[in-house]
Amino acid sequence: MNKTPKENILFLTGKLAQKRLERILKEMAPTEFTYEIRNIGVSVAALMTAQMIARRITNIEHIDRVIVPGLCRGDLSKLSDEIGVPCVRGTIDMKDIPTFFGRDCKPVDLSKHEVKIFAEIVDAPMVDIDVILKRAEKYRQDGADVIDIGCLPDTPFPHLEDVVKELHQAGFKVSVDSLNEDELLRGGKAGADFLLSLKESTLWIADEVSSTPILIPDKHTDMKSLFNSIEKFSAKGRPFFADPILDPVHFGFTKSIIRYHELREAYPDIKIMMGIGNLTELTEADTTGINAILFGLISEMHLNAVLATQVSAHCRSAIREADIARRIFYSARQDNSLPKGLSGSLLGMHERRPFQYNTSEIQEFYEDVRDPSYRIQVNENGIHVYNRDGICMRENPFDIFPELELIQDDAPHAFYMGVELARAQIALQLGKKYMQDEELDWGASSSKRTDEQKKDDLQATHNMREMRKQSNDYKSEGSTLKARKKNKKK
Repeated sequence: MNKTPKENILFLTGKLAQKRLERILKEMAPTEFTYEIRNIGVSVAALMTAQMIARRITNIEHIDRVIVPGLCRGDLSKLSDEIGVPCVRGTIDMKDIPTFFGRDCKPVDLSKHEVKIFAEIVDAPMVDIDVILKRAEKYRQDGADVIDIGCLPDTPFPHLEDVVKELHQAGFKVSVDSLNEDELLRGGKAGADFLLSLKESTLWIADEVSSTPILIPDKHTDMKSLFNSIEKFSAKGRPFFADPILDPVHFGFTKSIIRYHELREAYPDIKIMMGIGNLTELTEADTTGINAILFGLISEMHLNAVLATQVSAHCRSAIREADIARRIFYSARQDNSLPKGLSGSLLGMHERRPFQYNTSEIQEFYEDVRDPSYRIQVNENGIHVYNRDGICMRENPFDIFPELELIQDDAPHAFYMGVELARAQIALQLGKKYMQDEELDWGASSSKRTDEQKKDDLQATHNMREMRKQSNDYKSEGSTLKARKKNKKK
């Protein structure tokens, strides 16, 4: 018996995406189709148009179907007629191609990274050891690898040695951060794993202790002195990091980035640290975006460590953001891909696909509902509230409330609807995904609630519903859209 020949599919792509597309299709083997991949002369696949394809595509007599990028613009039915082969849009994200063909997607691996995070406790001389240990544990949970003990100018630090000892006993790697030679020496002799920072004039401290130093220029921007320190310390055969110092915006930021690039070009194999606090702390903007761009630079230059701080109120999640950023950019670089579709954790304010259903689809959901419980959904048109008896759509919860006509003294239900409609309004305003009975996802900007906490929230919702049912005043039809409709008929 002759086997049915496999479908021969032509995948069209751009230069930047071609290698990744090849890898994804190869990992899908064996496939129920044969395929070819063609770059039709664009760098970015999303810039492809139907008209462009019609002009450039040739030799397709043996092709059964053409799959174009999901963001390709133009009339594909017209294109299909012009070239004589069916053309369809594929997925927007290449990682979803296996799903397009009914396969399970390969899970994103964010377990690996190559950047060490030093988290600084900037006021260590001013606080007790118990406070330092508590803060260190928080930083460790957020992703810190090393706890950096920040010393303060002209401020005594009598418990420095005890801090190093207690942190070590609690399982932390420790660095001592000071420009005071005595404090660096004390920290090193106490067993600190790292010393921030040594200059060409203070390299002698490294001969007295076993700590790994971070080397900086003798004077700001003096790369010659940093290079001298690198050469001298390399001759010792001991590990070190070099840091040419990142400057704030308008105070040398661009030139400081260039210095990092020059350092990496001059020394491809040494370990380099970047202190990112001068940008996150001294720029009044959400740190998720700042960290994303910084770790993009860090990834391209193959830097090995960052020094992160959480001093300003707007930097309260900077360490957690640095942790996810190092993983996202490492995974993207290893996959030779853009840092997209790997995690939404750095999208605190917005989401890539916030609205799951259009208005006609929500209308279909409404038509299938057979009970009085309210459903709430959000799309670009507004907040949709419905149950078996009716549906309304508004942008403002204050405009929705009169439509509901909740029965008097139904505090649990009013509270519940208030919470959910407030969440829905925020989701509509910011472009975030809303799921009824779930908190909005703020990514790395907020601590993740545990499964147990989520269960408690759902149980509280259930309890409120039970309270309503047990109330003497409870009448299901009195708190539904149906009651409003009845009143209008009277």
